[in-house]
Amino acid sequence: MSDFEAQLREVLTREVPGLTQIQAVERLSGGASQETYRLRVTLHGEETLLALRRAPGGQFTEATPAHPGLAVEANLMRAARDVGVPEPEVHYVFQRKDNLGDGFVMSWVGGEALGAKIVRAPEFAPIRPKLAKECGRILASIHAIDLDQYGLRSQLSEMPPSIFLDQMLERYDLLNSPQPMIDYAAEWLRDHLPEPSKLTLVHNDFRNGNFLLKPDGISAVLDWEVAHIGDPMRDLGWICTNSWTFGGDQPVGGFGALEDLFQGYEEVSGTPVDPEHVRYWQVFGSFWWAIGCLGMAEHYRTGPDKTVERPGIGRRSSECQIDCVNLLIPGAFNLLEPEPIDQADMPTVTELVTSVRDFLREDVMSQTQGRTQFLARVGGNSLDIVLRDLAVGARHRMEERDRLASLLDQSGSLESQRRTLSGRIRSREIALDSDALKSHLRQTVANQVAIDQPRYSGLKQALAYADGP
Repeated sequence: MSDFEAQLREVLTREVPGLTQIQAVERLSGGASQETYRLRVTLHGEETLLALRRAPGGQFTEATPAHPGLAVEANLMRAARDVGVPEPEVHYVFQRKDNLGDGFVMSWVGGEALGAKIVRAPEFAPIRPKLAKECGRILASIHAIDLDQYGLRSQLSEMPPSIFLDQMLERYDLLNSPQPMIDYAAEWLRDHLPEPSKLTLVHNDFRNGNFLLKPDGISAVLDWEVAHIGDPMRDLGWICTNSWTFGGDQPVGGFGALEDLFQGYEEVSGTPVDPEHVRYWQVFGSFWWAIGCLGMAEHYRTGPDKTVERPGIGRRSSECQIDCVNLLIPGAFNLLEPEPIDQADMPTVTELVTSVRDFLREDVMSQTQGRTQFLARVGGNSLDIVLRDLAVGARHRMEERDRLASLLDQSGSLESQRRTLSGRIRSREIALDSDALKSHLRQTVANQVAIDQPRYSGLKQALAYADGP
């Protein structure tokens, strides 16, 4: 038994009424921002399952405007459960004296969380036509939670749209990784700031993949860690952000229509939904997650969780950026063809990388399960990115430098050129309606996502826009 498991057993048998034994502790796959475990325990004389949510590496973290902390997350779940939102029962919130880091233990709720299965699995075919409306109803219930009754006004940050945008730009600037399409989206968002009629509790991460689904409906809403007080339409736009459609052909989570989402929301809230207001938050959603993905890569660089999952998610920033292209500046571009492989070396670098990728997929995955199997799959996917970069990346970056030299009338390293372009976009030295700028951004982002994830639905949409009607 590990030190973590021994300490967990000591704390839970002391603090959770009726819990007398922990038989097994299993860390689950996924959970890029927090650790998730399944616990098999004896509770009130019966064997049952509990879930544990914990900060990475068992850290103690200070609450920030972006992350109010796991203790607040537990309070949010209790409040949501009280108003009829499907939630597990929270049994215990860790204290500093427990020496387990930030986290809490809750009842285990069955259901499917994998977004792709929710979109495609036959067992969910009967519920899918009703699911967007159910999501709308749940969101309306969340937005109606009394902030003062649960002490949430003092626990959560208030972030109207302008403050939220400024906060995200501050996070982006701290990452020190200039991405001109992110700056372009930020300036568009600045020009189109909405004025919400009221500020409410915002879940801020309600989407396909962050709720559990059973054949008869949603069984639990998950991951409250980035909740705040803000524009409620943020939640409606987020569930319609393309990153969370998982290849489905419907705008709401890949499974439903906007009209159904809006109808469910309006039935419970009594408030009409403005589609353009929601579209703003769709753009913001892709902008927000583009920065979030870069943050995952930064977490890998600085620790403490240096798993293969974090840099893999970092490369998903280009997916979000192509979604911004599709929403804001759709049009023509050309995808580069792979260069022929130089066979001078035996074996080639491509063959070496391919051999390791195949080992992960064919040997490691077949001999492992759970999180190790999941991470082996992620590692194989990362090596696919390396292979595509070997085939076309050098030419892609060379052509990007050439376009930037022409657009900026400035040479230099690719990083310095990107930084200059980002600065000129934000200073409006280059206008957002510049055809040369929009063409450069489309070409750059499309070819980057073709390296990072060529099967991403946003690239397919961009190619359809490029081909025209």
